[in-house]
Amino acid sequence: MNNVFVYVEIEGTQVQEVSQELLTKGRKLANTLGVELNAVVAGTGIRDKVEGQILPYGVDKLFVFDGEGLFPYTSAPHTDILVNLFKEEQPQICLMGATVIGRDLGPRVSSSLTSGLTADCTELEIGEYDDKKSGRHYDQLLYQIRPAFGGNIVATIVNPDHRPQMATVRSGVMQKAVYEPMEGDPVARHEVVYPEVAKYVSPEAFVVRVIDHHVEAAKHNLKGSPIVVAGGYGMGSKEGFDMLFELAKVLHGEVGGSRAAVDAGFCDHDRQIGQTGVTVHPKVYIACGISGQIQHIAGMQDSGIIISVNSDPDAPINRIADYVITGTVEEVVPKLIKYYKQNSK
Repeated sequence: MNNVFVYVEIEGTQVQEVSQELLTKGRKLANTLGVELNAVVAGTGIRDKVEGQILPYGVDKLFVFDGEGLFPYTSAPHTDILVNLFKEEQPQICLMGATVIGRDLGPRVSSSLTSGLTADCTELEIGEYDDKKSGRHYDQLLYQIRPAFGGNIVATIVNPDHRPQMATVRSGVMQKAVYEPMEGDPVARHEVVYPEVAKYVSPEAFVVRVIDHHVEAAKHNLKGSPIVVAGGYGMGSKEGFDMLFELAKVLHGEVGGSRAAVDAGFCDHDRQIGQTGVTVHPKVYIACGISGQIQHIAGMQDSGIIISVNSDPDAPINRIADYVITGTVEEVVPKLIKYYKQNSK
């Protein structure tokens, strides 16, 4: 009772990376709270095929709902499963990916259980809260942290009185890691249960059926690349981005862009880095012509080394950069390309 729950997304029998990232974070939250980490997954023909992708992340109890009509995802059956399971288990926290599925399922479950939901969190922590209006003190609340008001502030949102406290997190924001208990940490129990689907899902929930389901592979590996060359509005044009693609090719990296660059048509939307795009954790991040608004920084601030190329020495991104090259991208980037071509093995 009152454990931490993670809803695990799957594609066929493949667990999605965002869910493994949330399991890693969920385990840390559960350890802080002194409770267990539970996970729930629903699909068709998944029994004995997904457990090995979920349990190593520190799961104490895994609920596997395996039945016809649960894959491909449709709203009603999955909502029924979570709502009825949560009424039984009474979790205090539920985490979901801020994906197409999570953004559909989260609000439905939250509304049915009259609980709160914070979307697109960039950090999750446990803390306390004093309600000055009521004079009440709350311990061990989930701090749901995300940029707000157009990225002008970072808001910490709490949900003192309603459970579960629900949050969605985009892929790449958290880092996944197999659970290895430190001294004093609990050892995960790895219990697996297979509930009867009919007990949780009404027949009417299956009225909608997916006729065709098609998933297209990503055209690039922006999230997994160890080197990312990113451009902003300061690149000036789509042709300006051609320099970045050339630099990325020399460095064996990938090209990303800020929202301003994407909105201006300089690069494709699937290359957008930031709060409304992809979150990356490369070893080296080269920011070219990017001012560094908080929405963009939220998507790349955990990079190993950050190099900023900017004509404005006071650009906000320079505050978090490890190295700053002051100059125009037209002047600096060609020199980088030339140097790396001469010195790369």
